[in-house]
Amino acid sequence: MLEYIKGIATEITPTYAVIEANSIGYLINISIATFEEIQRSAGELKVLLHEVIREDAHVLYGFVRPEEREMFRLLIGVSGVGPGTAILILSSIPVVDLQAVIVSGDHSRLKNVKGIGVKTAQRIIVDLKDKIKPTDATLSLQPDASSTYSEVYEESLAALTALGFVRQQSQKVLKRIFDADPAIKVEVAIKKALSMM
Repeated sequence: MLEYIKGIATEITPTYAVIEANSIGYLINISIATFEEIQRSAGELKVLLHEVIREDAHVLYGFVRPEEREMFRLLIGVSGVGPGTAILILSSIPVVDLQAVIVSGDHSRLKNVKGIGVKTAQRIIVDLKDKIKPTDATLSLQPDASSTYSEVYEESLAALTALGFVRQQSQKVLKRIFDADPAIKVEVAIKKALSMM
């Protein structure tokens, strides 16, 4: 079983990367989160691997962060969730948010991922709830009953991370802001967050 690869990204797309190591190019399937990490890195990088061996192919899945690979492995352990679906889930919901969704038992967010039905979403939560330990980060991201809150929160978080702020720090600051004013607008939330960073 391959554990990781160290090399240069010669090709990078939102769904796969080609990493060259020792004059061999390895095509590795990736999530959007890993795509963003690889884009930010310069020069040689280390990509953690998960190898899936099928009758017709050997397929590699790559992750820059160990927690993402761990979540991928948990997801593919759920009946009805294959590697492609697991990557799609991780591309749609960041790992910390996904942990919060599972810990809180909120299957509606999982159900919004393309190709995930109610039964699969519920199965993921039932199978993985006991395998994920709640942390400060997951508890601070308990989904809110209001979808507007979620949308505004997600937009604000995306803007802050695009500005270069650390995701976890941004989440904590936004949690305080949205707890104080759930009806806050995106622009106001971002301005407040910037003053609190």
